[in-house]
Amino acid sequence: MTETQRKIGFVVCLVTIVLALLDLQIVSAATVPIVRDLDPAHGIDKIPWLVSAYALASAAMLPLYGKLCDVHGPKRVFTAAIATFLLGSALCGAARSMDQLIAARALQGLGGGGLMSITMVVIAHLKGPGEKDSGRGTNTGGLIAGGAMAIGPWIGGLLADHANWRWIFYVNLPVGVAVLASAAFALKLPEHQVRRPLDYLGAGFAAAFSSALLLMTDWGGKKYGWTSPEIMGLALATAVTLALFLWRQLRAPDPVLPLSLFRVRELRLGFAVQAILGGAMMCAIYYVLIYLQVARGIASSSAGLFLVPLAVGLGAAGLLTGPLGARGWSARTFTLSGTATTALAFALLATTTGPDTSLWLIRAELLLAGLGFGQLVGQLILLVQDSAPRHQLGVATTSIRFFQTLGNALGTAVFGTVLARFYAGHGPGGDITALAHLRGAAHAAGVQAFVEATRVVFWGGAGLMAVAAVLAWRLPQPPELPREPSRRSSVGAVGTA
Repeated sequence: MTETQRKIGFVVCLVTIVLALLDLQIVSAATVPIVRDLDPAHGIDKIPWLVSAYALASAAMLPLYGKLCDVHGPKRVFTAAIATFLLGSALCGAARSMDQLIAARALQGLGGGGLMSITMVVIAHLKGPGEKDSGRGTNTGGLIAGGAMAIGPWIGGLLADHANWRWIFYVNLPVGVAVLASAAFALKLPEHQVRRPLDYLGAGFAAAFSSALLLMTDWGGKKYGWTSPEIMGLALATAVTLALFLWRQLRAPDPVLPLSLFRVRELRLGFAVQAILGGAMMCAIYYVLIYLQVARGIASSSAGLFLVPLAVGLGAAGLLTGPLGARGWSARTFTLSGTATTALAFALLATTTGPDTSLWLIRAELLLAGLGFGQLVGQLILLVQDSAPRHQLGVATTSIRFFQTLGNALGTAVFGTVLARFYAGHGPGGDITALAHLRGAAHAAGVQAFVEATRVVFWGGAGLMAVAAVLAWRLPQPPELPREPSRRSSVGAVGTA
């Protein structure tokens, strides 16, 4: 590729990831208008599937996407994923019932699973032989990640209130078509002439495992009790499909997720840290928002604005990683610093959170957490891409996103169970849902018990990040020569945000 084509390709990748990030964020702000328009009587019960359909389809495709990149080349898979996402977006906008919208969201998720994961593979191929990067791409990637996280819900609410919720999906179409046209011109990526059989059976087992796990963690303790037949059945399905997936990977001639990757020290440690990071990010975002709404009485729309400091921290980390990388900071150094910073932020949240804590202090602690997360997400991807065999670059890159998805699901479930059980053992009313109906001294006692339960959750997040710091310490020391940041790291902060 020429230098101009590489620059256009890089912009294409940034825009693609912005599409993915915004689509994850803006739909949540329009659920009420969607239900009011499509099914005011019963649509509220189907809202969880509106989110779950996209997440399940996206997670199920991740292992296969990586293998498709390694077998067919990243450009074909990249354009196919975008085309699928755009088709799903068009069908979402044209839906006339909640069932049609949920089915279209699942199709959109099949393509959405590749918008961030395959894009990172494409970026890995954009760096020319011997090319140096000044860190400009890293700065841009971090700022875009933070900006998309901050403005996503706001854009969704704006479109839903002043236009029509269907434009949340239609707005993807002109941008996506421009991305496809630009990709066709600019991306000159290697294509593999020797075709290898794909492990579709292994991909099916991986999809079944991830779907069962996500449903179990999403429904457990909410829609069904943890000991209910439905959740126990999903737990059994998760265990069985995981065993079948591992068995298939050991026997398949060309497995969809080669277990040989785990023999590389950097890869297995990077995957582990990424999974922990996924759980910790859910802890920081989800349970801070719950604390603000339950303990402080802040409306959900206003509580969402507390994510702005977190987003600013991510953007600031993007600005810093480029210059620091140019001065010799390695992926190991950033991973150590990021895990330690995030652990400190959680410890501060656990120590200071109370019924009357200054909201500015909460914002400052979220800013610190964003600085920690921003150091981790891009550098972990860079670490994996630098350590993976070149012919397995696709599957290694998409695997890190896959492990983050599993970490998100497990973190949400574990922390939610800890919160609910601690409150049930120490608070009035039996469970957290009863807190809204308590009055006077009983309500004050309930808020205090909820705050204490939230502190336990934050201490759990600090403990997780401490484990991640230990894993980061075990990463091998980098070579003596200082490394220049590559374009691959430039969208790392975006790809896993």
